[in-house]
Amino acid sequence: MLMAHHELPAGTNPEWTVGPVPLCHPPPHTGPTMHRRMRHRRALLPAFAVTSLFLAAACSSTTPHAEPSSTAGHGRQIEVVDGPADGTDHSLTVAAAPATTATATAGPAGSGQHARRTGLAISAYDSHTRRAVLSDKPARHGSSSGSPTDSPSPSLSASASPSRSHSASPSPSGAPHQAAVGDVIASAPAPGAPHGLLAKVTKVIGETHGGTEVQTEPAALNALLGDDTAKGDVPVDPSSFAVDKLLPDVKVSWAKTGDVHVGPKGATVPLGSLRLDVSAGIPTAQGAPASAGASVKGFVQVAPKVDFAYGGSGTDAPPGSAYLGVSGDWTSGWAVKGRAAATTGTALRIPFAKLHADPVLQVGPVPVVVNLDLTCYVQISADGRVTVDVQQSLKGAFKAGGTFGPAKGWTPVSSSTMKSTPVHASVSTDGSLKTALGAEASVGLYGAVGVSADLAPYLRGEAAGTVTTGSAGTPAKSKGAWSVYGGVDLSGTLRLQLSVFGTPIIQRSIPLGALHREWKLAAGTF
Repeated sequence: MLMAHHELPAGTNPEWTVGPVPLCHPPPHTGPTMHRRMRHRRALLPAFAVTSLFLAAACSSTTPHAEPSSTAGHGRQIEVVDGPADGTDHSLTVAAAPATTATATAGPAGSGQHARRTGLAISAYDSHTRRAVLSDKPARHGSSSGSPTDSPSPSLSASASPSRSHSASPSPSGAPHQAAVGDVIASAPAPGAPHGLLAKVTKVIGETHGGTEVQTEPAALNALLGDDTAKGDVPVDPSSFAVDKLLPDVKVSWAKTGDVHVGPKGATVPLGSLRLDVSAGIPTAQGAPASAGASVKGFVQVAPKVDFAYGGSGTDAPPGSAYLGVSGDWTSGWAVKGRAAATTGTALRIPFAKLHADPVLQVGPVPVVVNLDLTCYVQISADGRVTVDVQQSLKGAFKAGGTFGPAKGWTPVSSSTMKSTPVHASVSTDGSLKTALGAEASVGLYGAVGVSADLAPYLRGEAAGTVTTGSAGTPAKSKGAWSVYGGVDLSGTLRLQLSVFGTPIIQRSIPLGALHREWKLAAGTF
């Protein structure tokens, strides 16, 4: 039996470069000191009780390969290296957004009107025509189940003009809700836009009973974040996941602060973690005795975090850096018994649960909607000859994502550290079996998938030997050796849609690269 802890080689962490520009112009008669104080006050945003605040910062654009600070974490501030010469802090706070999230708007490039919170909200959106209706109703990003408008009917009004009216307070009752051509809007999930909305106004159509109707087109984050910088990782509230059970015997558990717990009685889940228990039968090899019936039983427990970073170069230029990914703590344990059916070179993958969440990050004044999907599965690969009774537990952390730099463009980031606990194993006869209890993950922004990853901790058993047939009345004898191995595979892809940062479009999908680790757990003879 051997326990191992495999570290990812150094040099695979994402790197950032940034550039400084004030978020907005100071009001008249204020100096640089007052400007910094006002920016600091605006950056203090509320967060969910179940998350911690991550203060963001990064290196200046003159240090393109500075490593992230090792002190990053809950409640700690990342040191700013080689900041701007004027001493102004241009980093934005990254935190979980409050339940009622303000929409952010910015003027066209070159207008000098930087991103700010506004009283306007998306009350309806049609993804086919890309028409939206803006109103002064506050948006709750947890209530986006309203049906999309099929085609918002324009109700043109003489009072509807492209003049700007971006007041932080709601418009008076009966007053027109105005927007300007060129405005860029970022919204949390809203009716018709369940994954959030990041769009630019191309035409002001007119007033309707619900607000101002506008024609939009897709926009990019650099139009809102400009020259600012942001970096942080925010835990995903486990209660925010929608879980679709694909097998009958799947149990879901989670726990959050406030002594809130969901799941089977007696199930213990750490705060911030989501756990899924599964028990399922596996196709049995043809001709196997009834006693060799195959089954798998186990659990996956994960505490996912969304990782986000941005280092601006301007509203009309690609950012100096960007990063999007998913990471977290992982615990799994499973047992496999019996003689699984033979395969024809293709592993049998059995999904048992699909999960989805749309956590909203508050990046300064901008709500950044992250779309996170997880599919948990059991995977079996066997030759139908070996009978096993194995059990393994794994614990560790993982990270998968993509990082952007002007020199190399988009490059993959992947790492996994897993440590196995003592294992019970028994393998008989001659053959092989490999089982995995893993998860496919995808993470994107505003409905555009950017990164997909497949994390598959596995257990592999093999036996080799001979069977000697005795004479009449003498039982057959077998002699051989067996071994059991633990391991983890991590693979994935960077996708075209990561251009939502404002970076050049990826012309093809980029593999994350296969990360493979394996260690011996036990061995014996028969």
